Amino acid sequence: MVLSKKKYVDQPPGFENSEKPNHVFKLKKALYGLKQAPRAWYERLCKFLLENGFSRGKVDTTLFIERKLNDILLVQIYVDDIIFGSTNDSPCKEFSQDMQNEFEMSMMGELNFFLGLQIKQTKNGIFISQSKYCKNLIHRFGMENAKHKATHMSTACYLDKDETGQSIDIKKYRGMIRSLLYLSASRLDIMFSVCICARFQANPKKSHLSAIKRIIRYLLGTINLGLWYPKNSTCNLIGYSDSDFVECKTDRKSTSGTCHFIGSALVSWHSKKYNSVVLSTVEAEYIYAGNCCAQIL
Repeated sequence: MVLSKKKYVDQPPGFENSEKPNHVFKLKKALYGLKQAPRAWYERLCKFLLENGFSRGKVDTTLFIERKLNDILLVQIYVDDIIFGSTNDSPCKEFSQDMQNEFEMSMMGELNFFLGLQIKQTKNGIFISQSKYCKNLIHRFGMENAKHKATHMSTACYLDKDETGQSIDIKKYRGMIRSLLYLSASRLDIMFSVCICARFQANPKKSHLSAIKRIIRYLLGTINLGLWYPKNSTCNLIGYSDSDFVECKTDRKSTSGTCHFIGSALVSWHSKKYNSVVLSTVEAEYIYAGNCCAQIL
C-alpha cells in the first residue's frame, strides 16, 4: 500500500550502505508492522469495496454491506483479517474471487476461530464461546485446583475502596481485570461483577482480589458457556434495561445495565456506572431507559 505521507526509516541491520552510513531510507510502500500500515491498508481496502458496490456501516465503519436483489453480503474487517457471509453461496464465491484477483490473500475456509472466539456452525445455528481462552486464563493465574463457586459474586458483597485493607500486586490485579474484560465478549453473566472490580485498579486491596478470584472460581464450572444464535430466529428487536439506586458506597452513584436481542439472539450488552448522582429510583430507571432506546435506534 502506498503511504499518503512521507516516512523514513533507519537502515536495517545487514543492509547498511557503507558509503552513506548516516542516511535513512524513504519508504515507497507501507511495511508490515509500521504504525501507519493498518490505516494505509484500510484506506486501500475501503476504496476497493466502495468502488464495487459496497456501502460502509454508519455505526461500525469496518463493516461493509452489499445488496443484490434479495441477497445481502456482509464483510467485517479486522486489520488484515476479513470475515464475510451471505444469505446465498454465490455472493460469497464472487467476493472471494474478486478479493483474490485484487489482493494477495488466501481463503481460510469456514470460520472456526477468530480473535479468541470459537465459532461452531451447525444446521440449527451458530454457537460462539471462549472456552479455550477461559481455560488458559484459569491456568495463567494458577486456579485450576480451586473450588468451584455457583455464582460469580455474593449477594452480600459490597466492595469499596477498603483504604485500611492489605495492598496487593497492582500489575497482577490489572492483568486479571483485562483478561476477564476480554472474556466478557461472550460472557454476559460476568460483565457486572468484573466492571465493579475494575473500579479499584488504582489501589487494589486483598478484598478486591478475593472478589476477582471468586469470579474465576465461578468460571471453573462454566467454562463451556457461550452465545447461541438459532437459525430460524425472528427479526424482532427487543431491549431490556435495569438500574439500581445509589449502589456505589464510595460516591453514591447508580449502576445500570442493558441487553438487546434480535429475536432470541443476544447481540449487545452493557454495564455502566452513572456520571452523576440521581435523586430517586424512578429517575435512575428513566435515564437509562432513554439510553437503552438510543442504543436500539
